[in-house]
Amino acid sequence: MEVLSSRTILRPRDHEAALEFYGTTLGLAIAREYPGGTVFFAGQGLIEIAAHGGSDEPTRFPGALWLQVRDVYDAEAELALAGVEIVREAKQEPWGLHELWIADPDGIPVVLVQIPPDHPIRRDTR
Repeated sequence: MEVLSSRTILRPRDHEAALEFYGTTLGLAIAREYPGGTVFFAGQGLIEIAAHGGSDEPTRFPGALWLQVRDVYDAEAELALAGVEIVREAKQEPWGLHELWIADPDGIPVVLVQIPPDHPIRRDTR
């Protein structure tokens, strides 16, 4: 199997609140729009906010969205000024990444990650 592209599709309870969060609060650029949905660029991935399929049921999302940023501490200050609730403050984790946790309007966890220059993720292991 050859995977040509991928994206994460979210079906929020409040479509407009999700568009505001991902487009305005996080500042993600729009990749494309279609009747009933908006697709945002998210680094090398895409996040699609579908206007269909949402419900009043509690959101069940057993994972988190992982978004790499240049400076997680600057992002924390910017988000706090915008009134975004910080679920877990930015800090360096035992595995070496600097992480900040927030949540989207449906409570989906969003982890913002800064990768230090000397972290193994940045090293070419070939």
